Amino acid sequence: MTLNLNSKSIILFDLDDTLYNEIDYLKSAFREISKNIFPVINCDIYKEMLNLYYNNQDVYDCIIAKYSLKIDKFYFIQMYRNHIPKINLIDNAIDFLKNLKTKNIILGIITDGRSIQQRNKIKALNISSYFEHIIISEEVGCSKPDERIFKIIEKYYPEAEFFYFGDNIIKDFITPNKIGWKTFCLLDNGNNIHSQNISCKKEYLPQGYFNSYKEITINFKTN
Repeated sequence: MTLNLNSKSIILFDLDDTLYNEIDYLKSAFREISKNIFPVINCDIYKEMLNLYYNNQDVYDCIIAKYSLKIDKFYFIQMYRNHIPKINLIDNAIDFLKNLKTKNIILGIITDGRSIQQRNKIKALNISSYFEHIIISEEVGCSKPDERIFKIIEKYYPEAEFFYFGDNIIKDFITPNKIGWKTFCLLDNGNNIHSQNISCKKEYLPQGYFNSYKEITINFKTN
């Protein structure tokens, strides 16, 4: 896949399952929860929690009931949301970001989620220096596919050409398509939290697909 870029090109990324695998965040949170609850039950419950998740069980309710814990479910939810995760970028993503920055392309993130949760992820991935703009739904009061969250970045660059990289067919591409952006989907490598249904209506679909950032060739022309 070739990206035709110029000095007016601006590239925006989703975060979860686009720059890193969200399942790794879940696993990191479950490890943190297991570590913190170990002194109470004297048991490592990480694998048990993961099995409950994969079997579509309510993980926290099951753990509380099994071990007769006098802990509110919200305790686990808060630990999940607020922990500092141990996660890594998707393969070849860092090389792609570096390549874009050598061409002085303006980069940004548009992501749904809670501020502390998403910013902890970005901090753990050590990528904040690559992005001039980080737009998080909780911080701006709207979420994808609401047009307002995409229009925020357009206010800064009225003459720009916008590209959006995401993974979620339901909400990532319909609005960027509508407002004239170019859209690209990183295909599920088998680890995505949300399944990709490419049989939905055309307006929901991206304009291009790729399996790895390594597949993308950049054709940059100066104006």
